[in-house]
Amino acid sequence: MKLSRFAAFSSSFVLFGALALTGAGVASADQKAQGVDYVALGDSYSSGVGAGSYDGSSGNCKRSTKAYPVLWAAKSSPTSFAFAACSGARTGDVTGSQLTALSAATDLVSITVGGNDAGFADVMTTCVLQGESACINRVNQARAYVDSTLPGKLDAVYDGIRAKSPSARVVVLGYPRFYKIGGTCSVGLSEKSRTAINSAADYLNDATAKRAADHGYTFAGVASTFSGHEICTSSPWLHSLNWGNIGESYHPTAAGQSGGYLPVMTATA
Repeated sequence: MKLSRFAAFSSSFVLFGALALTGAGVASADQKAQGVDYVALGDSYSSGVGAGSYDGSSGNCKRSTKAYPVLWAAKSSPTSFAFAACSGARTGDVTGSQLTALSAATDLVSITVGGNDAGFADVMTTCVLQGESACINRVNQARAYVDSTLPGKLDAVYDGIRAKSPSARVVVLGYPRFYKIGGTCSVGLSEKSRTAINSAADYLNDATAKRAADHGYTFAGVASTFSGHEICTSSPWLHSLNWGNIGESYHPTAAGQSGGYLPVMTATA
């Protein structure tokens, strides 16, 4: 996702059971991928911000070799793989530039998008800097946007995908909950703020799932695979606030990409 500016910083950050596969299941998935032309679209949760190992040629898009689309392609060996996801992408960025990676030959598309449109970078900025009351008010504003405006923007993305790739299977992946409520965090945001942020992630996922289903696409949630690995657990798969690298704050780590996103993509692709 694209991250809005955090106070005086030029960088910014964004908010927003484990699937076991038998050996036979993995082989079947790999066999299905043969002959598949795969395109990965979306924001920084798909480009791999937070996972490190960025492809220098991708510039500010920060496409990581440890992002789930790259991991899935390496594992499944599709006929072709186009990695168009970009840190900073909102729905308009997808329709404006990323859809050029699609064609009538595209068989499989994955995407995460919508969190930037809903303003969750600003939500997190508000929650960190302004306290509980301001945090909850800002979360409520984001939820109102998800109700009033985001569905039409998602429709434009999904319609655009279908127009460019009418036969493609489209997997719309969701966003994880950030926090383990009642977890090990003793400082930082209040439990009410953390609960409100988690609720907002669920709200965004529910809205996205509905729009995806209405277009005949598969929605793949990741809350269950990230369960036990949220911020405030002993082994988080999400970066908390990192003053040394603001841009990676509240993004999946490499373990979050491989353990949280990849199994879901593998099970649904």
